[in-house]
Amino acid sequence: MPDTPDKPLPPDRPVIRTDAGLAGRIWRWARYVVGLGLAGLAIWAVMGKSDELSGASHYLDHLRWAWVVVALGAEVASYLSFATMQRRLLRAGAVNIPMVPMAGITWAGNSIQNSLPAGLVLASAYNFRQFRRWGADEVLSAWVVVAMAAVSMLALSTLAAVGLSLAASTGSALDLVSAILGVTAFALLMVIAWIKRAFLIRHAELLVRVSQRVLHRPAGDPARVVEEALGRLAVVTPGRRQWGGAIAFGYGNWLADMACLAISFLAVGAGIPWDGLLLAYAAAQLATSLPVTPGGLGVVEGSLTVALVAFGGGQSSTVAAVLLYRVLSFWLMLPVGWGAWGVLAWAGRRRRAVVAAAVPLVGAPRGAVTGSEPL
Repeated sequence: MPDTPDKPLPPDRPVIRTDAGLAGRIWRWARYVVGLGLAGLAIWAVMGKSDELSGASHYLDHLRWAWVVVALGAEVASYLSFATMQRRLLRAGAVNIPMVPMAGITWAGNSIQNSLPAGLVLASAYNFRQFRRWGADEVLSAWVVVAMAAVSMLALSTLAAVGLSLAASTGSALDLVSAILGVTAFALLMVIAWIKRAFLIRHAELLVRVSQRVLHRPAGDPARVVEEALGRLAVVTPGRRQWGGAIAFGYGNWLADMACLAISFLAVGAGIPWDGLLLAYAAAQLATSLPVTPGGLGVVEGSLTVALVAFGGGQSSTVAAVLLYRVLSFWLMLPVGWGAWGVLAWAGRRRRAVVAAAVPLVGAPRGAVTGSEPL
């Protein structure tokens, strides 16, 4: 897209401020205030457990730093697995993003999701824009955003089902049977919907008409829009090998992150509660899908601690291990992600400056190649 319109606007054109614009600004500020308030409430709830925290401080004061490094390595492997999964999906549309920028996009998107209100929506939009700037068209970019969420949810739900079966064999399932079975059924419905996607898209003309009335997009005849989308979607359909690789790295993402949690117990000098580790971890991660606090702040800590203690973990040592895990997987990754976001933004501005200077030399219209910017 060109940086500026072909014809500049008249200098005396008035700027009209609408009520919708004012309402949008108020809503943006309100989201930040509500998000910070919820985060503060979560921190207050955790800090209120003074006895547990004082006991955990003993373990945190005697960390085994070699295990801390190993746990951090497992968390980095989790992010790299998720980045590789996205690369596999993008290759279905013949788009190949190098690993380094793809890892930066992954870290930046994670920080956006875990820092801001409505972070999941903002992170999805960010990923969509990044894929577009690396050469993916709108259909492929949107498809990858949806597909990576579906693969991730499918992997997590099956891990939760396995954890549930393992915990049930010990006589305890923490009353999570109905919730996890419901999530697993939803994941299976997503798989069925993908298999029958051609049938669903052919009957999506009504949705296109509604979108045109409400959002005034996409433009064009609804039947033609659906037909073109179906044609482009057929081009990006992965083969079994691509699907298998994406799903494998989807599992790798969760298993490496869970390994960070398990190794955190060794780092604080405590035994790993293997009996309920998989179930407690999967249940806590499913809880983060609820938009209560950014990044599940307070929710993950509370649910993980309660579940692991119920399966035999020591109360103080479990609190210490969970807090260490969250420092490594959440708090430490936030500045890394925002740093990656800043580097990508700087690289994008530099790229645009180079393109703007080079285009007049070859006689091309300004902005003609900006769609392939690597940001």
